[in-house]
Amino acid sequence: MKRTRITAKMRIIQTSDITKNIKEMCIEANHFLSDDMKEVFNHAVEEEESPLGKQVLNQLKENLEIAGRDMIPICQDTGMAVIFINVGQDVHFDGGSLTEAVNEGVRQGYTEGYLRKSVVKDPIFRENTKDNTPAVIHYDIVPGDKVEITVAPKGFGSENMSRVFMLKPADGIEGVKEAILTAVRDAGPNACPPMVVGVGIGGTFEKCAELAKKALTRDLNEKSPLEYVRNLEAEMLEKINMLGIGPGGLGGTKTALAVNVETYPTHIAGLPVAINICCHVNRHSHRII
Repeated sequence: MKRTRITAKMRIIQTSDITKNIKEMCIEANHFLSDDMKEVFNHAVEEEESPLGKQVLNQLKENLEIAGRDMIPICQDTGMAVIFINVGQDVHFDGGSLTEAVNEGVRQGYTEGYLRKSVVKDPIFRENTKDNTPAVIHYDIVPGDKVEITVAPKGFGSENMSRVFMLKPADGIEGVKEAILTAVRDAGPNACPPMVVGVGIGGTFEKCAELAKKALTRDLNEKSPLEYVRNLEAEMLEKINMLGIGPGGLGGTKTALAVNVETYPTHIAGLPVAINICCHVNRHSHRII
């Protein structure tokens, strides 16, 4: 039998380094907006046409400035930690379980960073874990010797407004558009607008939901390589902002800051669509180790 062996090309990463980075990223994401989010938020403040909507956005902007200056969380709901990890296939982890290292980073970030602990051990009996673990972790094995980490704390005011639609293939692109608008209309003020809308199209029931979640973490300046997706994102952003929900749900022209769409191949008999809505902070932190 041919044995598996570690070659000289294999890169060794200590799991303690993963813990350290996850801890810092949990704290960072809960106190500071990413640069792409700052940019679209500032544009929204300038472009909002409703006086009341502009007032709400200016209050939110002041809140963001205070949070960063005084190291106070952007929002009192510091979320459930969602982690996306792309692991290079030439990486070997030394020092224990990668999953345990990730959860230890979340534990340290939320306890030492004085972030609210919102995770319960069981969905029915609901005893708090007191350290915001476990995280929801999505792994992907990719070429190379790097580890790419995205930490996205997800508050549940907006999470609860998310939807999955199992459309028929005949519903086509118009069915997808209506599903997106239905989800946003139903969310209304409950998702703390102006929102960012992540959309996943294709795959299976669970895959489209993962795509929608991941779409929220995509740099808002990064465009899809697919022309029809770029057009869909632009059209949906325009139509969502015409709904009049506005900042804080109090009316206005800025109901959404962005719409990000991700796609995946699917079965001939289906057209799964997931809409994962995030509030105006859309927290995420990104690092490559």
